[in-house]
Amino acid sequence: MRITTKLGTATFGSALLLTLGAGMAQAATVADGNTMATLRPVALNGVNASGTAMVTVSGNRIDVTMAASGLLADSPHAAHIHFGADARHECPQASDDKDGSGTLNTTEGGPAYGPIVVSLTKTGDTSPKSGLAVDRFDTAPGGKISYERGSITVSPEVAQAIADGKSVVVVHGVDHNGNGKYDGETKSDLDPSLPTEATDPAICGVLAAAPAGGVQTGGGGTSTPDNGLALALGGGLILAAVGTGAFAARKATNRL
Repeated sequence: MRITTKLGTATFGSALLLTLGAGMAQAATVADGNTMATLRPVALNGVNASGTAMVTVSGNRIDVTMAASGLLADSPHAAHIHFGADARHECPQASDDKDGSGTLNTTEGGPAYGPIVVSLTKTGDTSPKSGLAVDRFDTAPGGKISYERGSITVSPEVAQAIADGKSVVVVHGVDHNGNGKYDGETKSDLDPSLPTEATDPAICGVLAAAPAGGVQTGGGGTSTPDNGLALALGGGLILAAVGTGAFAARKATNRL
């Protein structure tokens, strides 16, 4: 009877540890982290603008803060997070100008940054389907963008790509002829009803791990819990569970 009880206790303890281990392994696969991109002018497109984007990843949700200046004032600027498994995970270079036009359109930048995975709209849908939802993107009053949106749901693949530093933030909209508006005879490669100026990439930056100390996302974002505290609490719960299991097993032994 004692041998059976001891084996039962050992089996219970092993099963508990295996269950806890599986839970910890599953938790480890969830994307989590703070990333930041410095937005600089896209090669060849003659933009004198700059900015910063910050993205906090928590599981399958992201919080985004972005600020930029020097863009075409009072005009809609589509902005996205781009990612493609086969992309170079970087901003386009002058050598990406495949048609020799002397400027880069969105398609030519694709091999560098990949397709749209998140549309940084101010309201409503944030999927790639809203990539050209002109009425829901920032219009850059005075040439400046101040954007903040939290709890955007993304796929696990996209969340992991952002956390791994493989995604790129691109803000579109340039003024090639310098007349203060989107126009010109060349049509957009994305929508022929628009001039290419409206959709050509303006500024770009790769999202990489943020500096130590974390990212300040502002008042509208969702805060990320302290990892050290979470680990400490997790460790305490594991010890408590193991202790409770052992105590229950000892009680069963005493009754036998």
